[in-house]
Amino acid sequence: MNPKASLVIGILCISFSPIFVKLTDASPITSGFYRIFIAWLCLLPYCVANKSLRIARRDLIVALIGGIIFASDIAVWNLSLIKISATVSTLIANLAPVWVGLITWILFKKQAGKLFWIGTGLAIAGMVILVGYKHLLSLQFNIGIPLALLASLFYAIYIIITRGILQNISTITFMFYNMLAGSIFLLIVNLVMGVEMIHFPVSGWLCFLGMGLLCQLAGWLTINHSLRFLESTKVSIALLSQTVIAGFLAIWFLKETLEINEIIGSAVVLAGIAVTFLKKRNVAV
Repeated sequence: MNPKASLVIGILCISFSPIFVKLTDASPITSGFYRIFIAWLCLLPYCVANKSLRIARRDLIVALIGGIIFASDIAVWNLSLIKISATVSTLIANLAPVWVGLITWILFKKQAGKLFWIGTGLAIAGMVILVGYKHLLSLQFNIGIPLALLASLFYAIYIIITRGILQNISTITFMFYNMLAGSIFLLIVNLVMGVEMIHFPVSGWLCFLGMGLLCQLAGWLTINHSLRFLESTKVSIALLSQTVIAGFLAIWFLKETLEINEIIGSAVVLAGIAVTFLKKRNVAV
């Protein structure tokens, strides 16, 4: 598949995730489990038939740890979706590139450059506008916002620890072990919490199938495919468009509306994230 077409398809697929989560009556953690588990079940026969399970021990450890972190990201993000609008939650989750820059600078002493800090400042300013400075000062903001922030941090850690692994193994092999670990982790969490995992209406199971087949399997296979041919910075910038798409989908399917401060704050945050990528794009080889 053409990598640009693959990227467009992937973005469209993952943009439906917050819609499915909000339409199902299941626990957000349960939704996260079925999203990953159904996608893994689809990969299982393919990987066995094509003998795609061989992997080095180091890569296996990274894939398994990455799967647990990715599952945590999905679970926390799903929790935020029931507290705040799909558009705002998706937007905040896209702060992951900012976290990546900060963690890289703190742990590896890698200088981010002026554009990164300008973008970070814009993103933080946008968050203040989005939340409302009065609520921020009095700590009276919706719990969904810090949950979405935590999800973006998990995703940033996931990006950092799995960086470069796709150069050593195939995308499908990586996703197989990654989603296996994520599925087991979320299954344990669901069992410990004692939430309902079986008795759902047909509409609920259809949402699970949509999340697993469309958002997780098709979405991430096509996005990872595009990353093999396109610059990662360009792909990252393009992924920001899922916020806009998710917003239109939420208005259409969920009848959601946005306050003026959320619209302005979202625009400023997106601008800040885009600026953090400008420096990377300029030096990309």
